[in-house]
Amino acid sequence: MTVHRDAIDEHIIAELTADARIPLVSLGAKVRLSRNAVRQRIERLERTGVIQGYTIIRGGSSPQERVSAVLFIDRADRMRGAEVIAQLARIPEVVKCDILAGDLDLLVRVDARSVERVQEIWETVSAMPGVSNTVTSFSLSTVIDRG
Repeated sequence: MTVHRDAIDEHIIAELTADARIPLVSLGAKVRLSRNAVRQRIERLERTGVIQGYTIIRGGSSPQERVSAVLFIDRADRMRGAEVIAQLARIPEVVKCDILAGDLDLLVRVDARSVERVQEIWETVSAMPGVSNTVTSFSLSTVIDRG
């Protein structure tokens, strides 16, 4: 379903990305809409799948202590492998998933609290029906981060 988004929708999405708990009154002031108009837009963005959920990032480890990894995933059936993506979406540490052209199917970015947690995620992904192979690489350091 193609959803028309205007500059206000994009501004709302950016503000919610920065702080998903921003009060509607504050968000409305930032985008120059009433609280109710902002609520209606957010509900529409959720209903149409533009906003698919909100997440919690647990404290206790600073961003410098977190572990980043990239999983390259081959699916057994590229054209009917949507269930793999749906299962990946349920893993909170999966922060990005791209469908690739070429030899590999998916590129998945994982930000976790520990190497052990990345291993748990790898084991979960490797055991998913529809996954035929995975390759995992750990990030040693981040030198450019525009996210």
